[in-house]
Amino acid sequence: RMLSGYKPKNDVKDSYRILELEEGCSPDDVRNSYRNLAKKYHPDSSSGMADPKAFIKVEEAYRVVLSDLAAKQKSEPSEEEEEQLKPKSLQHRHYLSFEGVGIGTPSQREKQYMQFRVDRATEQVLQYRQQRLESRYAGSELSVAQDVRQSKKVKITQAVERLVEDLIQESMAKGDFDNLRGKGKPLRKFSDSPHIDPMTHNLNRILIDNGYQPEWIVLQKEIRQTIERLRQGVLASRRKLGQPMTPPEQKQWGRVCEQFAEDIRKLNKRVDDFNLVVPILSRQMVHFSTDREILRARKAYEAVLQKVSGSDTEGSEEEKGRKFGWKSSLLKWLKL
Repeated sequence: RMLSGYKPKNDVKDSYRILELEEGCSPDDVRNSYRNLAKKYHPDSSSGMADPKAFIKVEEAYRVVLSDLAAKQKSEPSEEEEEQLKPKSLQHRHYLSFEGVGIGTPSQREKQYMQFRVDRATEQVLQYRQQRLESRYAGSELSVAQDVRQSKKVKITQAVERLVEDLIQESMAKGDFDNLRGKGKPLRKFSDSPHIDPMTHNLNRILIDNGYQPEWIVLQKEIRQTIERLRQGVLASRRKLGQPMTPPEQKQWGRVCEQFAEDIRKLNKRVDDFNLVVPILSRQMVHFSTDREILRARKAYEAVLQKVSGSDTEGSEEEKGRKFGWKSSLLKWLKL
């Protein structure tokens, strides 16, 4: 079969039929069909339709079809040969290139055509930008309406201000402001700080009159209020547990201390923020210690206990004095 003089027995039509193809198919179709049939009929394949005789027929048909396709391709001229056989265009036909732009020699026409392309690209870019702007402004009609409403509000406000100003001028002309306190006296300016400029003084005075406070003063006030509230809270929790504490009460006191430590940690963050904005270095604050605050709460609780016990002892002595007072008075009467 591998000899050069081998001639297959199948006819061309039978070969196409064996490969399940039609005449005029492409070489890729032939190869795909041969591959599928070889997998189907090859003796070494694991399919149930393996047949050596059928495989030999498929191989012979594949060679016949390939030789037939090769013969047809040789008989039909290729595209390159067709292009070579086509008559070349005459010299004057070259002037139809470059989209008919320009005059002169081909090199001059090429330069003119490049400039034409640049101009055309510039016009296209301008048209694209114009379309984008039109689409943007078409979608901004709502914002235009809002601007119109805002301008109407501004006009109304200005009209009211003009009306108020006219009323003030009319009252001044009538003499309604002649009986004001301090009329004819010089204005008292910069009596507190003569070294500050007038604008800063007036701004500070306006801010103070309206209750404005700097940020660091507000933070300092919040920190002090927070630490005082936390101290009172942990002292109240210690009073509720009593003395001595049972094991459940000790667990509850541990939870109170954990929550107090978390609150102190958050408060220390506020202290850091305060130290960043405070303008005076000596006004900066240090962090609060959880252990120190808990020890302080314990000492306060012990002081309360001592005060309560002292008041109890004083009450008992008063009761004893009341009980034995009539006896002492009787002895005094007898001596008299």
